[in-house]
Amino acid sequence: MDLVRYHRRHGVRVLLALLAVQFSFLASSCSEEAKEHTAPAILERDSVSMMTSYGVNTLISDSGVIKYRIVTERWDVNTIRQPNRWEFMKGVFFEQFDEQFHVQAYIQADTAWYYDKLKLWKLRGRVRIRNNNGLVYRSEELYWDGIRHELYSNVFSRVTTPERTLQGTYFRSNERMTHYTVSNSKGSFVPDEDKGDEQATAPADTTQQQPQAPMRPAARKHAKTTER
Repeated sequence: MDLVRYHRRHGVRVLLALLAVQFSFLASSCSEEAKEHTAPAILERDSVSMMTSYGVNTLISDSGVIKYRIVTERWDVNTIRQPNRWEFMKGVFFEQFDEQFHVQAYIQADTAWYYDKLKLWKLRGRVRIRNNNGLVYRSEELYWDGIRHELYSNVFSRVTTPERTLQGTYFRSNERMTHYTVSNSKGSFVPDEDKGDEQATAPADTTQQQPQAPMRPAARKHAKTTER
């Protein structure tokens, strides 16, 4: 009887030990499976657009008056990053209208950002403007201030009209390009009179990095002013 009782007690202990080992193995397996399904975030939260639209062709109004038409392949809206911004990484094309809905100018750029609270556009990469007076503007970077209603650039710019060409590293104008200023001039000539003048070529700028919110430049003296 003592021998039987011994084997029974020993068998119970072995069974409990085996159960404990099996339970520990299962707990370890579950823990490892949970870790395998855990991954860090791929993108920072503030870099993700809240809305993305493709193939956009829309009219934009200001104070109830239609002012512009925007055509773009892709339009991203980010309301998390500060300041809030629209992003046009696939290029953008504008038509600018007057009060009678007549087209006054065409504007295009390879890349653009619009800062909603600042009412400020930043256009980059092959920026082109053509208005109905025959003026053509070319640069690699241009700011469009919706509060001051003016355009300005701190990089090489070229303004061509039927009468002359102005080139310089600073440009400022009203929105309709009828009153503009070019300073740090690289050349100014009337085609019929100064055919021998040399013209500087615009340096290439292919950078596509996302800018911080730009600051409006302080007032400064200008070398040349032209009114039309």
